[in-house]
Amino acid sequence: MTLSQKTVLAVFRPLLNICFSWKAEGRDNVPSTGPLVLVANHVHVLDPIFVAFSLPRWITFVAKEELFHSLFLRLWLRWAGSLPLQRDGRVREKQRILESARQALEEGLILGMFPEGGRSHDGKLRKGKPGSAVIASKTDVPVLPVGVIGTDKIHGMSWLWKRPPVVVKIGKPFKLPPTNNKISRSQMQSLTTQLMGEIAALLPPEYQGAYEKQED
Repeated sequence: MTLSQKTVLAVFRPLLNICFSWKAEGRDNVPSTGPLVLVANHVHVLDPIFVAFSLPRWITFVAKEELFHSLFLRLWLRWAGSLPLQRDGRVREKQRILESARQALEEGLILGMFPEGGRSHDGKLRKGKPGSAVIASKTDVPVLPVGVIGTDKIHGMSWLWKRPPVVVKIGKPFKLPPTNNKISRSQMQSLTTQLMGEIAALLPPEYQGAYEKQED
């Protein structure tokens, strides 16, 4: 984590506490060093901010390529070290993001991903896309599941005085079965289901959506 990144976290974390009734649970589950593939549910545009301020380490997020079209966002994302992802890209694009992710993980960074591939408009967990699971399996790096609860209540301007409660639950790292070979469609589905199930386990039943039956 650079000095400027530490400064941003130190300055803006109190501001987040003023605007929201916000807390992070499970911070002790985050290893102090070493690579991680962080995966979380995604409901609101502020989710990456809540997740970033909940961890004691900096997160290198994978962001959709469209966000880099805005000058301000492009400068911010590049400063933050975010990796652009072209959704529904060709094989060459998938190989590029895999290599970029592998490089970041080899540097011991936390790679942040939202495996649903976009925001859920009803707050419920959607079917996951295989990218996160494939990266974690091919790099043999631990996965850190995170559940974000309450950001679906942030809408309009009423949140300014209502201070809706937001909870970021950080689960324990786990590993997916490693593979160096080409992953079949059925393997992708199995790996993705396991990964999404770990996220679902951190959410209340009404948020688990497509993975509600994953709860023990």
